[in-house]
Amino acid sequence: MHYADLPTLAHELVYLRPLSRADAPAWYGYLTMPHVLEHTSWDLRSIDELMLKFDAFESTDPASEVRLAIALCDSDKLVGTVGFHSVSPLHKTAEIAYDLAPGVWGRGIAPSVCAAVVKWGFSHLGAVRIQATALDSNTRSVRVLEKCGFQREGLLRNFRMVRNHPRDFWIYSCLDPHIGIDDT
Repeated sequence: MHYADLPTLAHELVYLRPLSRADAPAWYGYLTMPHVLEHTSWDLRSIDELMLKFDAFESTDPASEVRLAIALCDSDKLVGTVGFHSVSPLHKTAEIAYDLAPGVWGRGIAPSVCAAVVKWGFSHLGAVRIQATALDSNTRSVRVLEKCGFQREGLLRNFRMVRNHPRDFWIYSCLDPHIGIDDT
């Protein structure tokens, strides 16, 4: 991905940039915090497991994962990530995922980042549908999705194994407002 291809974000505290392997320690640091982990499906046992994800992020395959760093404007420190962990060029769909370090929760970052990346997904990736799944216990993520215009479609029962337990996930979608039924 080229710098010119990045989503445009208007937020006073953070900006989006390519995710770098140098960001892994900060990312791993907050992803393994119990109060972050409890509402995600992450199950990292070591930073080496996280490092393996970077191979997918660096792929040029149009169906590969896309992940960007959310960095503080004043220090370039990683405080979150956002992107698409599944992309289907054939079906023109993508599934958004994001995470934030707890130190920046409640500052409007997640909704701003989510909205910018969704808009970018429609324009840059050509998606007509962007979906999201959220653990049924993740009320913060549900609020972010609803603020960004996602609509709840239903409950996916026992959808994913989360740390060896089947868990329910809400599924949400946002459709490209520029695509009508007659355009498909």
